[in-house]
Amino acid sequence: MLTKELKVKPIENGTVIDHIPAGMAFKVISIIASGRDIDRPMSIVMNVESKRLGKKDIVKMEDLVLKKREVDKIGLIAPEACINIIENASVAKKREVDLPKRVVGIVKCSNPNCVSNQNEPVDSEFVLASKTPIRLRCIYCERDVTNITENLI
Repeated sequence: MLTKELKVKPIENGTVIDHIPAGMAFKVISIIASGRDIDRPMSIVMNVESKRLGKKDIVKMEDLVLKKREVDKIGLIAPEACINIIENASVAKKREVDLPKRVVGIVKCSNPNCVSNQNEPVDSEFVLASKTPIRLRCIYCERDVTNITENLI
């Protein structure tokens, strides 16, 4: 019996986000799609084996360069992610995402009474309280946010 192996076409220029926790690829896509036109070739590979994570997702986007805000959001939901910049079908740059020490305007405080949720002219602002598990502490009300995925703005 012949086995057929499906392969994802390599991209010529763009970004590959590797080592996304299994099942989080669509959240990564929603971060990238927010406020930008993503009418370009894209590949999503889900639940593939990974030595580091057990299972992982991969996102490839042709002709895309991530913005710092997008990288910060991805780092909060996929702290093990690796971002590869592809130029002329080769990896030109490779870097791990960093968990930012301060998070401004990209996560909503879970405290409904926090000043950042009261239509005041302030951006939400958090400090990284813990890396494992990821926990952010609001600088205004000192409430910890642990469910980052649901509180992304």
